[in-house]
Amino acid sequence: MLLESDIKFLAGVGPNKASLLNKELEVFTFEDLLHYYPYKYIDKSKFYKINEISSSQAYIQLRGKIIRFETAGAKYKQRFIAHFADETGNIELVWFKGINWIKKYLQTNVEYIVFGKPSVFNRKINIIHPEIEEAIKENKHINASLQGHYHTSEKMKNSFLTSRAIQKLMQSLIQNTQANIKETLPGYLITKYNLLPFKEAIVNIHFPKDIKTLEKARFRLKLEELLYIQLNILQQKTYRHKTIAGFVFSKIGKYFNSFYNNNLPFELTNAQKKVIKEIRKDLGSGKQMNRLLQGDVGSGKTLVALMTMLIAKDNNFQSCLMAPTEVLANQHLKSITKFLENTGVEIALLTGHTRKKQREEIHKRILNSEIDILIGTHALLEDIVQFKNLGLVIIDEQHRFGVEQRARLWKKNDKPPHILVMTATPIPRTLAMTVYGDLDTSIIDELPPGRKAVKTIHFFDSGRLKMFGLLKNEIAKGRQVYIVYPLIKESEKMDYKDLEDGYESIVREFPIPDYQVSIVHGKMKKEAKDIEMNRFVKGETQIMVATTVIEVGVDIPNASVMVIESAERFGLSQLHQLRGRVGRGADQSYCILMSSYKLSNEGRKRLETIVQSNDGFEIAEADLKLRGPGLIDGTQQSGVAFNLKIANLAKDGNILQYARDIATQILKEDPELILDKNRTISYQLKAKRKSNTDWSMIS
Repeated sequence: MLLESDIKFLAGVGPNKASLLNKELEVFTFEDLLHYYPYKYIDKSKFYKINEISSSQAYIQLRGKIIRFETAGAKYKQRFIAHFADETGNIELVWFKGINWIKKYLQTNVEYIVFGKPSVFNRKINIIHPEIEEAIKENKHINASLQGHYHTSEKMKNSFLTSRAIQKLMQSLIQNTQANIKETLPGYLITKYNLLPFKEAIVNIHFPKDIKTLEKARFRLKLEELLYIQLNILQQKTYRHKTIAGFVFSKIGKYFNSFYNNNLPFELTNAQKKVIKEIRKDLGSGKQMNRLLQGDVGSGKTLVALMTMLIAKDNNFQSCLMAPTEVLANQHLKSITKFLENTGVEIALLTGHTRKKQREEIHKRILNSEIDILIGTHALLEDIVQFKNLGLVIIDEQHRFGVEQRARLWKKNDKPPHILVMTATPIPRTLAMTVYGDLDTSIIDELPPGRKAVKTIHFFDSGRLKMFGLLKNEIAKGRQVYIVYPLIKESEKMDYKDLEDGYESIVREFPIPDYQVSIVHGKMKKEAKDIEMNRFVKGETQIMVATTVIEVGVDIPNASVMVIESAERFGLSQLHQLRGRVGRGADQSYCILMSSYKLSNEGRKRLETIVQSNDGFEIAEADLKLRGPGLIDGTQQSGVAFNLKIANLAKDGNILQYARDIATQILKEDPELILDKNRTISYQLKAKRKSNTDWSMIS
C-alpha cells in the first residue's frame, strides 16, 4: 500500500512539485517514481585536481572549498560566481539562474563536492551550473560510483526539479520503501534464467554498485517489461482463437475461379500465392481471421485483397475495404472495377463527398445485399451504414485509423467479420511482435515480374542543372515527373524549399507551350485538386509539382521520375513511400533526392540509407534505429496499450525475442495461468490490464 501513496507525500515533494511530476513525467505515486529510470550514467568514482582540468573533458568531479563570491554582469544579465579552490589551484563556478537560492545555500570554507562540464570564458576555465553538495552530506548517500541522470523538462528545472533533485528523491524513496518492494516474477523463472531479484534490480538501476550489476539490473527489468507485454498479447490471441468463431468460407467458387482463369492481369508471384494460401486456410478454419498483410509499395497487396473479397462473394458474404483518404479510396475503386470488368460483382464507393441521394441509394443497396464490395473512407464507420451480411473487412494503411474507429467496423455484424489489415509501410520485426503481436502476419516480399528497381540518386543544390537535364531526357521519351516539396509556402523558421517558389522556378525552366505543369497541395479545394490530378493522369501535363498529398494512392505507370526537394526534411518511411509512386511500369525509373549541404548526421544517414537500399523492411529497421519506436507511424494508434519504461524496441530486439520465447513456453504449459507456480504472473497481468486500456481484441 505504501508504494501506491500519492507522490506529494514523499519527503521533499509537496503539492507544487507533485503537480509538475504529474504533468511532466506522468508520475503520480511512489511506485511510478520507482519506475522512472535514468537514461544515462556518469562514472563518479574519480576525483580530479583543479590543475588536471581541461575544457575538452566531458564531466569532472572535484573536492574543495569556496574561498569567495562575486556578482558580475549587467543587472538584467547577472551571473553569480563562486571561486572554488583545492590545494592545486582554483576555478570559477558560475550560475545565471536561481542565484538567490544559490546565495542562501552556499558558504565559504565548507568542503563541497562539485560535478559538471568544464568550459572556457575569458581564457579561464569554469563550470556553469554545476551540481554541488556538501561533502559530509554526499557521504551519507547510497554508495554508487555510477550516477544516474534523469530526463527533466525546462518547467521542472525552473522549479529546481533537476536530475540531481530527482536522484535525491529516489534516494529517500528507496530507503523508506525497500521493505515494500515485492518480487514480480515467480522464483522458478528467476532461477532458470539467472535473473537478479526485483528489489536488487530496482536499487541497482538507480544506484548501481558497478557496471556489471547495472547491466544485470537493466536486463532483468527489460526482460520483465517485454515478457508481460508478450504474455498479454499471446494469451489474448489464444483466447480469441478459442472463443471467437468466424464465418466459414468453405467454397472457392465461380467468382474466384473465373477471375483467376480469365481476368488475372499477370501471373501471381510466389509470395502472393503463399499469402493467398494462408488467407484461405484462415477463412475455412471456423475461427475469425485477424491477419496483417505487409508488402512493399507496388508488391500487389490490392490484388490479394481483391481475391480474398471474391472468396467472400463465393460464400454469399459482403466485403468492405476502408482506406484513409479519398484519393486512395478512389484509386482502389478504379483498379478493382477494372479487374472485375464483366464479372457481375457489384462495387460501390462511399466517402464524405458522396452526394446525399447517392448515399441513401448505397445504404439501401448494401442492406439488401445488392452491393458485394463497398469501398470507402471514414464514412463507412457511420452507424447508418448497415450490411445484410458483412463477412470480410479489409483496412488499408491501418495505422492512419484510430483504434476506436476501427472497432466500429467489427460491430456491423453480430458475429465479427474476418479482418485483413494491409500496410505498405513495412513494420520492423520488433514492432510487429509488439504493436501487431496478436495478429497473424503475411508478407509479400517480391515485386511483380517485369518491374525494375528504382534508381535513387542524391544531389546537393549545386547539382540542380544535372537534375533538370535528367527530367528533360525522361520527358522527351514521353515520360512524366513528380516534384515534391515539404512546404507550401516559404517559412521563416525552416530553411527548406517551398512549393510556391519551386513552382515558379520549374515553370521558368520548363516553359509553356513545350511543357505543361500541374500543381497539387493540401490547401487546394477538392475540385481544383481533382482537375489537376486528372490532367496528369491523362498525360496532359508532364510535371506534377506537389506536397506529400501524393504519398499514398496515386498509381501512374507512365511516371518515371520522383524528385524530392529538401529530402533531408522527410523520414525514411516517407521517402520510401514517395519513391514508390514511380517504378510502376516496365521502364527504368529514378528517385532524385535534393538537399542542401547543411545536413545533420541523422539527415545524412537517412539519405545514404535510401540511396543504398530499395528493401522496405531494411529501411523500416533503419528508421526504427534512427528515430525510435515512438515516432514510427502507427505506434500511437496501434491497438495495443503499453508504455515502455526501460526497454527500447530499436535496440532490444534480442531481449524481445527471448521474452516471446519464454512467454510461449509458459502459455504452452499453462494457457490459463492457473498453476500455483504462475500465481505471481497471473496477478501481475491482471494488475497491468486494469491500468491499461486493452484494445488487443480489435487490433
